[in-house]
Amino acid sequence: MQERELRCAICDGDMLFEVPPCEDGHDDCPELVCTRCGAAEVVAPIVVHLWMPGGEKRRVAPAQRSAAA
Repeated sequence: MQERELRCAICDGDMLFEVPPCEDGHDDCPELVCTRCGAAEVVAPIVVHLWMPGGEKRRVAPAQRSAAA
């Protein structure tokens, strides 16, 4: 399993998170679970679509998330 360190809101500290077994068949599952308390964290880009006057659709780049320092 892949592991990475992130800030856990439940444990209130930097904790080790791991990717749980994915039953959906994803190669790179966006869900992570805290190894201490089991809290789930979904790490995925957020895409926002803006509708402009005149019916034009403009795509905005996804916001990048980073772990707390």
